[in-house]
Order: sequence, then C-alpha cells, then structure tokens
Amino acid sequence: MCTCGDPNHTDENHDEAIARAREDLTGPMSPERRNFLRGTLAAAGGTASLMAGSSLLKGAQAKTPADFMGKQKYHYLPANADTVHWGYFSKLLKPQVEVDSGDFVTIETLTHHANDDATRMVTGDPGAESVYYWDANKKGVDRRGAGPMDASLFGRGAGEGLGVHICTGPVYVRGAEPGDILEVRIVDVKPRPCANPEHEGKSFGSNAAAWWGFHYKDLLTEPKPREVITIYELDAYGDRNWAKAVYNFQWMPQTDPFGVVHEIIDYPGVPVDHSTIKENHGILKGVRVPIRPHFGTLGLAPKEADMVDSIPPSYTGGNIDDWRIGKGATMYYPVSVEGALLSVGDPHASQGDSELCGTAIECSLTGTFQLILHKAADIADTSLAKLDYPLLETQDEWVLHGFSFPNYLADLGAQAQSDIYSKSSIDLAMRDAFRKMRRFLMDTKGLSEDEAISLMSVAVDFGVTQVVDGNWGVHAKILKGMFTED
Repeated sequence: MCTCGDPNHTDENHDEAIARAREDLTGPMSPERRNFLRGTLAAAGGTASLMAGSSLLKGAQAKTPADFMGKQKYHYLPANADTVHWGYFSKLLKPQVEVDSGDFVTIETLTHHANDDATRMVTGDPGAESVYYWDANKKGVDRRGAGPMDASLFGRGAGEGLGVHICTGPVYVRGAEPGDILEVRIVDVKPRPCANPEHEGKSFGSNAAAWWGFHYKDLLTEPKPREVITIYELDAYGDRNWAKAVYNFQWMPQTDPFGVVHEIIDYPGVPVDHSTIKENHGILKGVRVPIRPHFGTLGLAPKEADMVDSIPPSYTGGNIDDWRIGKGATMYYPVSVEGALLSVGDPHASQGDSELCGTAIECSLTGTFQLILHKAADIADTSLAKLDYPLLETQDEWVLHGFSFPNYLADLGAQAQSDIYSKSSIDLAMRDAFRKMRRFLMDTKGLSEDEAISLMSVAVDFGVTQVVDGNWGVHAKILKGMFTED
C-alpha cells in the first residue's frame, strides 16, 4: 500500500494487485464478469466511447488508448484506515498516490453504511476492519465529517457527521493546475466480496430510509416518523446481475463504543447492535433489483474552503449521486487546486433517480480509472474551454449536472456549508441545468439561442438526480447521435 513517505511505494501484495488490474484491462473478460457488468454497460452505453476518446475534442486532443500505449503506468490504491478520509474533501490532504496523465489507477472504496450489518460487510475484511475499528478508547478513523474534532456542536463525535462518505484518496495528477480539465474514464467496476466465510461468494449493501429522505415527513403507516434499514444481497462474482432484499429493520437508538446515544442516524459508522433491533425477513419477495454499480461520490478538491462537507455536490463534482457514473462512462471536471486531488467513495450497487429515501444500495466496490489531463492552453479553442461543472459522457449521451447552487461555497458565502441545506430547491436546480444545457448547445454545437431552446424542449430529457444531498440536483441528457455531419 502507499506510504506517507513515498506515495508511489509498493509492497508485494500491492504489486500483485496491480498485475491483476492490468490483466483485467488487457485480458479477456470472463462470461461471469460480463454478466455482472451488463447493467452498468447498458446504463453507460458500453465502452466504445472510452476507446474513441473524448467526443468533445478533435484529433490528438481526444486521447485514444493508442496515444498512451506503452507509456501509462498502473497504480493500486487500497482502502484502509491510512488511505481514506471520512466525510470531507480537503485541498490540504496529502496525496495517497501520484499519477501522470494517461495512467490507470485501481481504487478500492468502502460504503459508509457497512456497520448496519458488520457481519456481512466488515468482518474478516482487513481494510474494512481497520476503517471501522472502534472501541472504548479509539476509532480507526476518528474524524468523520468536516465539523469540529471536539464535537462541540452536537456532541455526536469527531467531525460531527457533517459529511458522511468514506473517500479513498486523494490522487494527485502531476501537472494539474487550476483552469485545466481532468477527464476520468471509468474502465471497470467490481463488487467487494464479503470476507466472512459464512457468506462466501456474496456481496452486500444497505439502504437507509433515513431522516434526510424526501419521504420522511410524508409516511402513511405507523410508527411515524421512522428510519428503516434494508440489507440487500448480490453475487460477488457475476453469476447474476440483480440484487435481492435479505431483511429490514427499524432503527432503534444505538449507543456507540464511546457511550454516545444516537437516537437517529446522525453519525456515520455507528455499529448497529442487532440484539436491539428486529430483523424482518421475507421482504420484497419476487423482486429482483437490476444492479448498475457506480460511484455516488467522485470528484476533486475545491479551493474555496479547507474542509468541505462531502454531502453537497458542486462544480468540482463530489457527491453527484448519478447512477450513470459507472463502467464505460467518462467524467470531466474543472481543476480547482494543484494536482486536482481526486477522491472516490459512496459506492452504490444500484440507485434510482432522486435517491428518494436518502440512500442507494450502499455497497463497497472497486473501480479502475484512467485519468487524462487537459491543459487549459491546449483546449483554449475547444468545447471544454468553458467547462465549469461536472460533465458526464457515455457512448450515446451527454449528461449535464445542474445544482440548486452551481458553486454553493462561493454562492452562499461564509455560512455556505450550513445554509445549503435550507436554501436548495428543484426549481433552482432545474434553472441551472437549463442554463448549462443552453450554453453547451450554443458553444459545442454552434446553435443560436433560439435553436438551443427549441431543441431542449423537443429532445433533451431533464431528470431529478437527487433530492437528499443538500445541494439538490437536476440532470439534462441529450443524445449524441442526433447531431449528423449534414
């Protein structure tokens, strides 16, 4: 694994992991792996777009795999207590690995909901056990969130849970500077197998219908209100491309190892004592949930603050929670700080648009990414020159992400990280998505404003990305194939 003294140091196990990652990228894919990834490939439109390079750039600027042949390196970043930061982005974090443009990096990610059922998602997994370690004296990862370390606001714990996602990284991209664009190609996504021999061959995830969900104050049945956890199971090796519910339970007050009582889900990683809850089995009978593995949180460190809550997304990406950000997709991010500082977390097995109840199927995953740096000077006369938001490209579509506040840290001032939770709305997010798509069509396709507005009304699909992340999101999708050479 990476060491603090040398971010590119590897040990024997790390070298083996890199070799496996390289084999995955260059060797034939097994039928089982192909079946597992079918859902994600369908969502992302396949991998042809990765092979072709960026459709927004021409010629050598598009950077096809052939442009890096023999030059790129392979890196492996495991998830453990030394390589993750929990609940925040920060421009001050020391990089875990340094890469050059064109390099591949395989990154392990852990769900922050694994302690909802530790026997299925933590036990026997050294990386997860190191992150989730918590006894009466210490935690494996103490800070959880961007709040004060002394828990002086709410008394929940270090970081106060003002930010919840376990993020692996950051990855430092050599040569990246503010004004550049970082292209992130998602080459592969794999589930993290359960390490408990009682559940060999399976992976698990948790869905929390929580107090921050859109539904919470609009329940029909008693008790009201309530938080309910549903545990899902999926195949770890690809024999099936769907998940099924195992059981659910209502959250009951939990006392953490430090003695703090959590009446609601207000601090990430609190171990659930299953002797205090009732497991309801036989739920969602006959329902197979199509899996579409993706990363809810993927993005760069912003410049506006030293410690930034991981929950609200912004112009550098982060917690976008778009299920399309999976295998075969490409993300483009404006670089805000030196080195870009890419972090990955909030892995999901599946999610619907809106993430209505507050979470997806929160399931640990491992992703392989190719990082390509586009220098500002090289793209000055291209479609990427004015990009100041996270843009998604698949084989078939461009997907633009609008937020209630495009850059909430700058838009809302000194109290932005608290005000964002009370000032967001779908109306504002829709307005932002409209403005971004209008500009995209005018700048990228040379349309007049009137042409762009007409095309948006007849051919662009606007959808609710999420209503649970503080800075609410609306995405705009447009098919690439409608633009011909005529």
